[in-house]
Amino acid sequence: MKSFLKNILTTIIGIISSIIVMILLIIGFVAIISSEDEVKVKENSILKIDLANTSVVERSSENPFDGLSLSGDVASTIELKKVLDNIEKAKNDNNIKAIYINNIDKLKAGLSQIEEIRNKLVEFKSCGKPIIAYSEVYSQSGYYFSSVADKIYLNPEGIVELKGLSAGIMFYKGLLEKLDIEVQIIRHGKFKSAVEPFMLDKMSDANREQMQLLLNSFADNLFDSIASQRGMTLSDIHNHANNLSLENAKSCLDLHYVDALLYQDQVDDSLLVISKSEKLNFISLNKYSNVKVEKKEISRNKIAIIYATGEINSGEGDEKSIGSETTAKAIKTAREDKNVKAIVLRVNSPGGSALASDVIWRETVLAKEEKPLIVSMGDYAASGGYYIACAADSIVANPTTLTGSIGVFGMIPNLQKLYKNKLGISIDTVNTNKHADMGMNRALTKFEEDKIQKSVVDIYTTFITHVGEGRNMSTAAVDEIGQGRVWTGYDAKDIGLIDTYGGLEKAIEIAVYLAEIEDYRIISLPKKKDPFAELAQKFGGETSISDLVMLKLGLKTELTNPIENLLKRDKIQARIPFIMELK
Repeated sequence: MKSFLKNILTTIIGIISSIIVMILLIIGFVAIISSEDEVKVKENSILKIDLANTSVVERSSENPFDGLSLSGDVASTIELKKVLDNIEKAKNDNNIKAIYINNIDKLKAGLSQIEEIRNKLVEFKSCGKPIIAYSEVYSQSGYYFSSVADKIYLNPEGIVELKGLSAGIMFYKGLLEKLDIEVQIIRHGKFKSAVEPFMLDKMSDANREQMQLLLNSFADNLFDSIASQRGMTLSDIHNHANNLSLENAKSCLDLHYVDALLYQDQVDDSLLVISKSEKLNFISLNKYSNVKVEKKEISRNKIAIIYATGEINSGEGDEKSIGSETTAKAIKTAREDKNVKAIVLRVNSPGGSALASDVIWRETVLAKEEKPLIVSMGDYAASGGYYIACAADSIVANPTTLTGSIGVFGMIPNLQKLYKNKLGISIDTVNTNKHADMGMNRALTKFEEDKIQKSVVDIYTTFITHVGEGRNMSTAAVDEIGQGRVWTGYDAKDIGLIDTYGGLEKAIEIAVYLAEIEDYRIISLPKKKDPFAELAQKFGGETSISDLVMLKLGLKTELTNPIENLLKRDKIQARIPFIMELK
């Protein structure tokens, strides 16, 4: 009887859960459909750029529950291409009288993305419409973004943060020792520092050297861009940062970083004057995306933008990760489509699996043989991210793009002591051959380590050979700038790793030129996942051994993600050691 009642109760709970999920799905899709309704812009409107609560992404998910938190709030996102398109649209829209940058102290975008949008705003100014910026606080990234404005306003009690750039790398050697995990590392390239957090407790001299050069390059680029807009010199900005001169709102005004100290109502009054209206009509970036432009005849010619975003792994990918199967298929689809006249591969990746990178590289080579292939680099196109880019006809990157990192490493954790000392598990094996049990359950022998080292060197040789062929350089020349060293886009042009500076729009412009076409339309690949299928996949996820280990130790936290990834990743990797954020 108890069993019968239990089964009935379980069935009822299952039915109720299914109904709730279905209701949420319907609500989500209704919200999506309603948000895509055409929007009409009122006269004397102002396009408002407020990215404090909206993240700029390469591609957004079609899943209405993606980004849904337990509180019920949904993280807002907007695609970079939409931001650029909206600014271009506003330039020619007679109903848009100005652009208003507001609440920018917590800018949620990558450094290269910020640079790309900022450059588009500089271009917008040529139409004669003003750009106004106001914030209670300007972070360094927020001020860099806002410095294009004709007028920059600050709250009378606010501040502009200006202190320079710093990079802090977290090292896990001590944590691994506490967990009794021995990381067996095989690498090639003195700058291949992705392994350092697992083997050292501080930066090596080589890594410290490259990090210092990277930060100096970034700082000079950002500060010089600010100086050119504000009538200062690069030396002025560095001096102000070194002396922490922007200590209060008055000093920000006195040193000409802002044009006036105003409260929000005063800024609103000035915007009313600009818009020549009795009431402020703001329109957000997301809403403005649904404003239709004048319809033109649909062209048969296509430019395919193929997005490769995130870490590179074998198999399928999504909007946040690069799967070799998914990306290679997308390139092949564009290659075989006769109406696709050129391909733009948009790479925003720190790298990943060397094998998966090679699978994607092969498809880029085949595509290049049939039609122009242009690479647009985002915040990162390094290591495996550069591997999949190197065959292109032309490579475009922003000065703040991180690229290069041409190197390979292998990491194989030995979990024998962790199993025994932390989990009470012992492993006994029977082998048919001498090295059949080679893996994570015991230490590698010297013979096995030498074999893996040879494999790493072979992959590195293949890597620099591919780069040499794609960039018309000798393998010796590639090796000299390789060795795992990371370069900024600014320096990458001088050493031949990229061809020109610019963003996604520049890459499209080059693609159109090489394809020798005048009219075209943009298509995006890979096709986005069906939200129903994506939701089902999330509910049906598998639990791995690494999940069990981390849960058992009570360490399933963001801090231990690198350890968790160490247990899950392919063992031979081509990736950079860090993700940088400008704050």
